[in-house]
Formats: sequence, C-alpha cells, structure tokens
Amino acid sequence: MRFTHRQGVASLVHFFVVVADLLLLLRVVLRFFNGNPDATFVHWVYTSTATLLEPFRSVFTSAAAVHRGWVVDYTALFAMAVYALAGYLVLGLVDRWVGARGTRR
Repeated sequence: MRFTHRQGVASLVHFFVVVADLLLLLRVVLRFFNGNPDATFVHWVYTSTATLLEPFRSVFTSAAAVHRGWVVDYTALFAMAVYALAGYLVLGLVDRWVGARGTRR
C-alpha cells in the first residue's frame, strides 16, 4: 500500500499533534495533582514538555494558578489548543496545496 504525499504529511502532523498534546495533558494532570518533581517520571515529563511550552511562557502573567491546593497550568492548556489549531491549519494548507497541484494537470 503506497501513501500519497498528502497522506504522509497528514500522518506526520497527526503524530506530532497527538504526542505533543498527550505529553502536555500528562503534565497538566501531574501538576493538577501536585506530582513530585523529584520523581524520575514526573521530572522527565516536566523537562520533555518544557520545550513545547517555551513559546507560550509569557502569554499568561502567572504560569499556574493554585485553587484550594490544586494547580492549574494555564500555559500548558493554552499550548495544547495552539498545537491542535496549528496542526489543523497545516493540514488545511496541505490539502489546498495538493488540490491546486492536482488541478493544473
């Protein structure tokens, strides 16, 4: 079974968005339940998602809000939405580009 260029790009975009959003969701859950950053797995999640969050660090004045002992990481939630939207836009651009190439023949 051969993949077209559109299917290959779509698969790569979907893979990146799903992995990024799952890692960020894991970070949100660990932060919400006050995961111990000294634990190896929690430390790995925090350091792995730090690069994904870097473009959004200054969007909110406080990176996390504490409500009755629960930590809500608004920056990670915002990053999840932006990465999903960016993936959707890239797929739309690929569809438009491939569709425009296909009509010129």
